[in-house]
Amino acid sequence: MKFSGLTISVPKEILAGERRVAAIPQTVEQCVKAGAKVLVEAGAGDKSYFHDEDYIQAGAEIVTSTEELYRRADVILKVKEPHNNPALGKHEVELMPEGSILISFLHPANPSNHDMVKMLASSGITSFTLDSIPRISRAQHMDTLTSMSTVAGYKSVIIAAHNLSRFIPMMPTSAGVLQPAQVLVVGVGVAGLQAIATAKRLGAKIKTLDIRPEANEQSRSLGAEPIPFELPEGLGVGEGGYAKRLPDDWYEKERDILTPHVKESDAVILAALIPGERAPVLVNKAMVEMMNKGSVIIDISIDQGGNCELSRAGEEYDYDGIYVSALLNIPAYLPIDSSRMFAQNTYNYINYLIEDGHLKFDLEDEVIKESLVTKDYKVVHEGTLKAMEE
Repeated sequence: MKFSGLTISVPKEILAGERRVAAIPQTVEQCVKAGAKVLVEAGAGDKSYFHDEDYIQAGAEIVTSTEELYRRADVILKVKEPHNNPALGKHEVELMPEGSILISFLHPANPSNHDMVKMLASSGITSFTLDSIPRISRAQHMDTLTSMSTVAGYKSVIIAAHNLSRFIPMMPTSAGVLQPAQVLVVGVGVAGLQAIATAKRLGAKIKTLDIRPEANEQSRSLGAEPIPFELPEGLGVGEGGYAKRLPDDWYEKERDILTPHVKESDAVILAALIPGERAPVLVNKAMVEMMNKGSVIIDISIDQGGNCELSRAGEEYDYDGIYVSALLNIPAYLPIDSSRMFAQNTYNYINYLIEDGHLKFDLEDEVIKESLVTKDYKVVHEGTLKAMEE
């Protein structure tokens, strides 16, 4: 059988506020039928409402000791990157056996994760990051980033609405008609498109900016107004239609274009990413200080460093009357649906990676090459190596 001889471990997530789980009973059952032994840490799915008895019925073994769970693992499935476990006084990487395989969102290009990535390499862990799976047709069913971006885009607007100091839709009242809120979405990928759609449903007036012409057409089709920003042909578009990093002088021009639109916006949703690399800073401190009091900034690119100079990873705070949110785990606010999508995408991914109980290492395969982070005691992920050099 495909997973014969493998032990797959699913630990409880320890990141503060993280409610997702990397495998649900349905995907556990799929792994067991394929020949794997599946270990699930006790209570791992409780916060997403998948309970130990559900996993037992699916064929999993519930393990109460975190250290035992890791020690027995051939493959480790996690949602978020490894962190220090204060209850054990050890980093999660220290619990992983040499030669084991880690599959998770690692966001390895983010400078805050570089030490963790180096630790994975020095510990002999083979690691794959789900945020670097290429968006190509044959990888669509394993594209966890797209699934989670859908959640993040939707929820970012809900968070904005909750913290905004005014109505979002046009509102007829006895005191007159209140005009709709101005929402600016920067970065029109999957998350940005979902943010546009959600803001539109709430009645906002929406502007967008993206460096890719096709993305601008998609935003226009959803009822948004793209902000003109002309680039030389091909400068901002890489393989597969993704955004690619611009020269620094073009980012300065982009900030200049954005400045008056940020100033007049009630809510700014920041979702501009470059696959496998650090997110560009597109909104600086001076731009934030021009905004009206009571406005909000929701930076959902923060896992890759953030688009706003004032974003603090994992924090929400008031900056002189402007609400700045840079939550690291927005999909955790919808744990049932996000866990279902994450788990099924991840199962599809490991089903692609593993054959006859062994990991495939065909580095000519772009799905494997682009998502591989550490191997043979080295960091091999191109975007991470580039970010480390910078």
